[in-house]
Amino acid sequence: MRVNICLIQVGLLLSNLEFVRSRFLNDNEVQQTLNYIVDAIMVCHMFVVGLEIDPNIFLQLTLPEAKVAYSGVLATFVLACLITPLLHITKQSNAVFSSCLAIVLAGTDSPLLTRLITDLKIGKSDIGRFIVEAGIHSDVVSVLLITIGFIIFDPDKNFQNRSVIMMLKMMAILVFQTLLASKVVPSVMKWVNNENPEGKPMKGSHLVVALAIIILIISMSPIVMFSTVLSAFLVGLFMPREGRISKMMIGKVNYIFRTIFYPLFFFWVGTEAKLSEFEAGKLVTWAQIIVPFIIATGGKVLGCAVSGLMLGFHWPESIATGLLLNIKGHFQVYLAINAFRMNIISMSTSIALVFVTFLTIIYTPMVIAKIIERARRRSPTQKMALQWLNPTNELRILLCIRSPENVFSAINFMEISRGPANPGIMVYLTDMIELTDKIAATITQGRGVDAVTVTDPIVVEMREKITKDVQGYLSEDCEGVNLRRMMALSTINNMHQDISILVEDLLVHLVVLPFHKNQELDGRLQVGHSGFRHINRKVLRNAPCSVGILVDRGLGKTVIERSAIFLNAAVIFIGGKDDREALVYAGRVARHPGVKLTVIRFLVEAAGDSVSSRIGRAKSNTTEHLEEMKIDDECFAEFYDKHVAGGRVAYVEKYLVNSGQTFSTLRSLEGQYGLFIVGRGGRVNSVLTVGMSDWEECPELGPIGDILSASDFSVTASVLIIQQHSLKGELDGLHDEFSIM
Repeated sequence: MRVNICLIQVGLLLSNLEFVRSRFLNDNEVQQTLNYIVDAIMVCHMFVVGLEIDPNIFLQLTLPEAKVAYSGVLATFVLACLITPLLHITKQSNAVFSSCLAIVLAGTDSPLLTRLITDLKIGKSDIGRFIVEAGIHSDVVSVLLITIGFIIFDPDKNFQNRSVIMMLKMMAILVFQTLLASKVVPSVMKWVNNENPEGKPMKGSHLVVALAIIILIISMSPIVMFSTVLSAFLVGLFMPREGRISKMMIGKVNYIFRTIFYPLFFFWVGTEAKLSEFEAGKLVTWAQIIVPFIIATGGKVLGCAVSGLMLGFHWPESIATGLLLNIKGHFQVYLAINAFRMNIISMSTSIALVFVTFLTIIYTPMVIAKIIERARRRSPTQKMALQWLNPTNELRILLCIRSPENVFSAINFMEISRGPANPGIMVYLTDMIELTDKIAATITQGRGVDAVTVTDPIVVEMREKITKDVQGYLSEDCEGVNLRRMMALSTINNMHQDISILVEDLLVHLVVLPFHKNQELDGRLQVGHSGFRHINRKVLRNAPCSVGILVDRGLGKTVIERSAIFLNAAVIFIGGKDDREALVYAGRVARHPGVKLTVIRFLVEAAGDSVSSRIGRAKSNTTEHLEEMKIDDECFAEFYDKHVAGGRVAYVEKYLVNSGQTFSTLRSLEGQYGLFIVGRGGRVNSVLTVGMSDWEECPELGPIGDILSASDFSVTASVLIIQQHSLKGELDGLHDEFSIM
């Protein structure tokens, strides 16, 4: 949304600079060329808008989304018809134009609404889905009403009635275009799709044929003086949405729009909307901005509130729905400018209507913030951690990978985490894909906001390779391991929210992230991707479950089987909630026949008489520390009885005095183990780690994990750092099944 607002500001201001106008825009040929380009832009825009909408929407008129959308449109239309004539917006009093303006005010820009809902992270909530569907209904009905109005009335002749013959010609050409788009084009598209399967380059000749047919169909409308913009919408609406061609069109056109056409569109808006002719000194000018905005907003809110009351929705959500369905976009701006070009309204009035469109977008983040705030107050407060997991329930893990380099370490992690076959584990293997402009252009979106497919060849190849490697593992003896593929597709700044939303939707107990550094050929860790380090830190702060960071330095290269011991692992236990979480996880690892586990407990040496020892004993007398020590002892005693007493797990105690000895003891373990399992922190005033944070290279790993992961420690020891879930009562998004309607 910030990008759109910046484009609007830059376009309006840049094109209104005097030297720009004097050098480029005073030439009528330049202005005329710009007009042709923008008209072509809107044709493509409306074609893609129609293509993204399922025509089966006309069979869903009884759904709650349709009822809310149509009630909002009706209420806004009635209010606008009653009030707008009083504003004298047109140069000549005209009831037909007032009706057309009422339809425009009653409409919704569904593509912009869908993008905002998705970007602001409520797309997977019940209200997010509902608003997107309602926005599509509102958009379709408003454009269809405008189309009907265009057939009956001629805007070039002060909205006089067209002749019956002209109306019949227009309807005939529209029916013919619709039949071609729905009956003939699918056969051509099917042939092109069959000749150009996914994964292979598209043949240029086939692409030209497909585009030529679409252009030919759309270009029929000017024969009978019908609008190509409206015709393009109808053709897109009835064209098949499946197949490679349709997906490519949506992806490529949207990418070109964001990078080239939209900046050019707003520049054109600025060239047509001369701010010097904006009559800011007149009261009626501000009335033409404020009153239409109030009409559009009030009508939508009133209609949605009434229908929401009849449907049994909560009134705050009904009002929020009305506010969000009031969003206007490029099409409404285009109509406002064209009204001036047709000499229907003045320049000042045209600018005022453009400002009305902008006002409907500005408040969107505040409305969505209120939706999320209400959802947080109603959100469940369940601890999602391994320590509180019922043994009869399966363990659910969200296992994230960035690239094929992480696959084999992820496979081995699944293997050692299997535990008993009953209840087993549920692994959601999630590809972390950074959303760039290039990838965004290859996204195809189905109905709603969840049916997303990335067709970028690099991403497709990467995901196929990952799937092949994982399927190879699952084809072996993997009893008790259930796996589903997921995808976190977002920008670096927002990916942590996508991960958190997945965690909430899937009720995950543990999310495991790859360390941002990968191992090089010489065994050392490279500098890494700072963006993914940023993601890891944010997930640690915000995830609604326990979090693990896996530093792979050989785990992926180890072949782990159940026939013999292939991996020596150690869990370091000092104390605190994170160490307890690591110990509980280690209990699952201990059950694997291919892993030899050793638990190493660091204890404070009671006989120590140094200053640090005396300080440590003083701190241990606090109520908080004594309570933590009691919980630590209970947790460790339970682990000892289950695993150590039977001889399955080795046990070592280390009596230490201070953090210096902790450091030296950890260094002495180099080369003995292939995997360390440690807690990130959560220790209460532990004398054995005090001061270690002062020299941490990666604070997100905690003091112990940072030492064990240091480049000068080992090149063969992998480390799993675990942080237990801290219940904060705050969610980044909304639960998939959580209703606030």
